[in-house]
Amino acid sequence: MSATDFSSLKLSPALIQNLVTLDYHEMTPVQAKSLPLILDGKDVIAQAKTGSGKTAVFGLGLLHNLNVKRFRVQSLVLCPTRELADQVAKEIRKLARSIHNIKVLTLCGGKPMGPQIGSLEHGAHIVVGTPGRIVDHIERGRLSLENVNTLVLDEADRMLEMGFQPALDLIYSHCPDKRQTLLFSATFPEQIIPVTKKMMNNPETIIVTSTHDNSIIRQHFYQINNNSQRMNALGIILQKFIPQSAVVFCNTRVETKEVAEELRMQGFNTQALHGDLEQRDRDVTLLKFANKSTSVLVATDVAARGLDIDSLDMVVNYHISHDPEVHVHRIGRTGRAGSKGIACTLITGKESYKIKQLEEVINQSIEVEDLPKLNKLEIVRIKPPMVTLQIDGGKKQKVRPGDILGALTGKDGISGDQVGKINLFDFRAYVAVNRKVANDALKKLTNGKLKGRSFKVRRIS
Repeated sequence: MSATDFSSLKLSPALIQNLVTLDYHEMTPVQAKSLPLILDGKDVIAQAKTGSGKTAVFGLGLLHNLNVKRFRVQSLVLCPTRELADQVAKEIRKLARSIHNIKVLTLCGGKPMGPQIGSLEHGAHIVVGTPGRIVDHIERGRLSLENVNTLVLDEADRMLEMGFQPALDLIYSHCPDKRQTLLFSATFPEQIIPVTKKMMNNPETIIVTSTHDNSIIRQHFYQINNNSQRMNALGIILQKFIPQSAVVFCNTRVETKEVAEELRMQGFNTQALHGDLEQRDRDVTLLKFANKSTSVLVATDVAARGLDIDSLDMVVNYHISHDPEVHVHRIGRTGRAGSKGIACTLITGKESYKIKQLEEVINQSIEVEDLPKLNKLEIVRIKPPMVTLQIDGGKKQKVRPGDILGALTGKDGISGDQVGKINLFDFRAYVAVNRKVANDALKKLTNGKLKGRSFKVRRIS
């Protein structure tokens, strides 16, 4: 048995067997270094990049500490965004499939308060949420943390960056002194140090190198003369590589909106993701990008936190980040799940000092290149492979993914391999279909029935 096998850990046979069914065999570096310490009950600080497998680290840790027969909130996981919280809760549920009657509850802002209040009244073992909404429930007497034995801060750097320090202090004050605290962060800014001293007991620190293998992520740093060249350079890069999915990182909300609009005018299928979006618009934007009916997502760092895209072809830094660690975190979103990726960064002469800072962090020399030449001057129209259809009926109408799939693939319908992701919300459902059969799929759903009812269906991409 290898030391990096999950079966070498002091986990229950049921958890080990479930890991086998999930195809979890070899631990990633952060898992191999952190899990033995966590299972021994130690507080742990782990610094690792996105996609390193950290959710399984604390997920297995809190499940190891759980007494399912004790129907109290025993674990609290704090995340900076609703998207990351949803992603984390989904992963914990997968890891906990072998544990009967376990309840994992998500408490985030941007969602109606009523259903959350009802869920809290029925109780939960594990709560995953955003700091603001957790504080709201605590202050209104709906959420008790007096039985918490495991407190997890996921992406702690972003929570501090987003101004959640006062909320973290209040939450910490409501937790028992005797507990295990686990802190995960892609970067380690100075403001994290006071948090670790206040909230943690003699923590062990794990740092997994955040440099990226050039054979997995191919980086290009392109020289431009000045800021006025950035937009044209971005268009050239997208036309040169023609990615099915690309994230363009901007440093400000205003720039994010401007770049997305300009790309749309150039003929690219583009959406902007920033803090000014209403939650519903944010959900739909992320959904369309994840199901490959949008090719290019222009985003700020904070807005893109929790973005769960396994096969992201390309990352573009419209401006290089002020923080070298953030740059490393950005490009780590591509080249995941065994696939290869491309990361392109636009650089002016005035930003050369940032290159030197980055070289020191990644311990590699960086070669700045000229922009690629295009064989054709005309714009390449990048059409996403999928189209998203919105159905005005969801969970509250008892609509299930199987109902939608059946309606699409029934008599004279499209084939199953032409149907992509299906996402259900309370009153809406979204299904991605192959672009070539989008009109046929729309007619099939419009003229057919789900649960014996007709629902309004429209194309939104």
